[in-house]
Amino acid sequence: MTRDLSTIVKAYDVRGLVPAELDADIARALGAAFARFTGAPRIVTARDMRESGVELSAAFAEGVTSQGVDVVEAGLGSTDLLYYAAGTMDVPGAMFTASHNPARYNGIKLCLSGARPVGQDSGLAQLREDAEAYLDSGLPAYGGKPGTVTQQDVLAGYAAYMKELVPGIEAIRRLSVVVDAGNGMGGHTVPAVFAGLPLDTTSMYFELDGSFPNHEANPIDPANTADLQARVLAEGADVGLAFDGDADRCFVIDERGEIVSPSVLTALIAERELKKAPGSTVIHNLITSKAVPEVVTENGGTPVRTRVGHSFIKAEMARTGAIFGGEHSGHFYFAQFWNADSGMLAALHTLAALGTYDGPLSQLLTSYDRYAASGEINSTVDDQAGRLEKIQERYADLELDEMDGLTVQSPDGWWFNVRASNTEPLLRLNVEAPDEATMERVRDEVLGLIGG
Repeated sequence: MTRDLSTIVKAYDVRGLVPAELDADIARALGAAFARFTGAPRIVTARDMRESGVELSAAFAEGVTSQGVDVVEAGLGSTDLLYYAAGTMDVPGAMFTASHNPARYNGIKLCLSGARPVGQDSGLAQLREDAEAYLDSGLPAYGGKPGTVTQQDVLAGYAAYMKELVPGIEAIRRLSVVVDAGNGMGGHTVPAVFAGLPLDTTSMYFELDGSFPNHEANPIDPANTADLQARVLAEGADVGLAFDGDADRCFVIDERGEIVSPSVLTALIAERELKKAPGSTVIHNLITSKAVPEVVTENGGTPVRTRVGHSFIKAEMARTGAIFGGEHSGHFYFAQFWNADSGMLAALHTLAALGTYDGPLSQLLTSYDRYAASGEINSTVDDQAGRLEKIQERYADLELDEMDGLTVQSPDGWWFNVRASNTEPLLRLNVEAPDEATMERVRDEVLGLIGG
């Protein structure tokens, strides 16, 4: 009976429970499929701190080498370290991680040479089909010599390259920084990158532990930044940084212990990148703050709005030649980093901006923090399409946009977006308004319609 991998081959990656949904046999089949799909002479791999990553990455390498393709194992690393390796070696890559998911999960993020993404429409669907066939009938026969497996440490090169991409980072004023790695890969990469910088770093949960003994490595959930917020205040630190499990996302805490909106960081970094490449395009998804396109325009750039999701951001960056892209989920994409996302680069840009400013971080960010936002609110519904239709009827006299879900724009300056989840019976609501009272009024009104 043919194995069905549809539950673990997602829109942008492979992810599932180990070993119930994802095991060594599946990893081996995917390795063989990826080797044949890319046609590359070698593939680079890396893995996060999850124990299951050792077996899964080894099995994947067996599948790759069975097709005559060599494997370069970078060992422990963050997802952006894997992108760095794939970019500098100009080879396809495979990162073994389940990002912020709980300990019992693992997964694989795949990229082509130059860190180009692999999603459902750009190879994942084919890889799933091929891997299912190999699980059913065995790996394809290969008459030549098997590939080899070699180890290569790229951490030092990665750390140097990160600092190269943020000019002036070594000349900033001395800063007090608290970093919460969440027992994830930030605990491996931050010491290497921060070495030699004028930073007094307080480390939290740097021990690599895929069981996440302190809190989930998912800083988008405010419960998981509570320890960091308290520590920033206790230390009197200038800034706090929170990384997710594979360290491709970074959230920032200001000196007051307040969470900085990723939209605010998008605007800040966009301004900095536009100074390097005046007149460039900057990509932002449709749930980032209105402040983002405003700041881009004020700084002589061209803002381009996209759907939510990294495949859309990366595609638009490639199409438009954009210098930078930002998402409200804490993903930041850089043209000089092969259009890939990097939590570390976002952290370094924040430190560089603060380190050349005389006041506190909250004051620095004032000009980018212009509106009141609800944050993303998820509601479980039994009829996504029906609820969206009711909302559309209610606001039919306003400006409506269906690029991704439904966006409603008011001439009074407020807007909201409602999107259906692709994987769960949820509607996701984001509201922004010129002031808190208006935001709360609109938020409650729309939630009432969502709740029926």
